[in-house]
Amino acid sequence: MKKIFYFILFFIVACEKDISVDLPTPDSKVVVDGYVEVGLPPYLFLSRNSGYFEPINAATLNNNSENGAIVIIEDGFLRDTMLEVDTIINGFKVSGIYIATKMIGTVGRNYSINILTKEGIQLTASTKLQAPVKLDSLWFKVQDGKDSLGFVLAKLNDPDTSGNCYRWFAKRITKDPFFIAPLGSTFEDKFINGKRFDFAYNRGSIQNSTADDDLNEEAGFFKKGDTIIVKFCTVDHTTFEFWRDVESQIGSNGSPFAVPSNIKSNIKGGLGIWASYTASYDTLIAPK
Repeated sequence: MKKIFYFILFFIVACEKDISVDLPTPDSKVVVDGYVEVGLPPYLFLSRNSGYFEPINAATLNNNSENGAIVIIEDGFLRDTMLEVDTIINGFKVSGIYIATKMIGTVGRNYSINILTKEGIQLTASTKLQAPVKLDSLWFKVQDGKDSLGFVLAKLNDPDTSGNCYRWFAKRITKDPFFIAPLGSTFEDKFINGKRFDFAYNRGSIQNSTADDDLNEEAGFFKKGDTIIVKFCTVDHTTFEFWRDVESQIGSNGSPFAVPSNIKSNIKGGLGIWASYTASYDTLIAPK
């Protein structure tokens, strides 16, 4: 039996061969990363897609940004040409950011964009701000076996109208620079329509974060004493599908058993998402 095992092992080792795969250069496409939120002016970032192994940082954002486009936005009442602005990220000037100047997000309105790039490429998309659905309550629960680390739990009363979709963000005061969505942040009411139920979320982290609490035993956990603001959003179904697909791809990254799939998008003529968020905010202090 041992001889057979050694023979198989020798055969496998002897058959090893270095394989290099030359990935084709992707076709250049315009990418939209745009949002409408209640009470805020709609905004978006235009860029070009890049190769799978190309780095993503402030410098590449600047190099890939799509400036000089004409972006028209309409909400059924107003028509606005979005203003192109610049910002500084990690010392690099990033252009390709467009913001509306004559309107703010209003529940029930449908927001349509028509983009014409300086190369003559046209893109269109629309999204609707849904009615808000607020959380009933929030609380902090220590994880079994952890002295001070745990998760945020919430209670939701889902309306009895089917098709509601949600996305969860959270931010720790003095610790997080902005609201962060953990993996699995989106869900729909397909199986919970009209029900009252409890659910929980772990703490999300910024991708490739080097913060101590994202690298040690605190990773993924909230902590006693944290002041946590939860941003709970109702979203349209297209926004839900997009982020569900994105998070699924991120979660299966590197798995040889993952099923490749295209991420659903509402952008006609390009890639990305034109998303709508109707947010409600709740503050929770995790008791010490």
